[in-house]
Amino acid sequence: MKFTKKDIQNEFDKKSKKVTMEDINKIFQKRKEIEDKFSGNGPLGKFWSELKLLYELVNDYRKGVYREIPWKSITFIVGTLIYVLTPIDLIPDFIAVFGLSDDAAVVALCLKVINEDLQTYKQWKNKY
Repeated sequence: MKFTKKDIQNEFDKKSKKVTMEDINKIFQKRKEIEDKFSGNGPLGKFWSELKLLYELVNDYRKGVYREIPWKSITFIVGTLIYVLTPIDLIPDFIAVFGLSDDAAVVALCLKVINEDLQTYKQWKNKY
């Protein structure tokens, strides 16, 4: 099955527009399950350090410690993590080798879209 960058962008936009504070809480309740998908040498493994940083950012946002990020960037992060959590997506996760490749593409796209906000957060975090 082949998917395009446009397919990924459409799915990404669809998920991120529906993000609520309940969804933010959900990604923290399901953190272990999400982390398990990122562990190891699979397509998501290369994003392990970014995953930890994304969780720190969203956690600082939800606690009100860091608010220097647009809500849209928060929704991109949460939408991405919900996408990774969902086993049935563009390429179902149970399909060997390829099942997490769309998830990795969505994560890469998220990191690209929020890169400036993520860099600003890193700088802020390094000060404290």
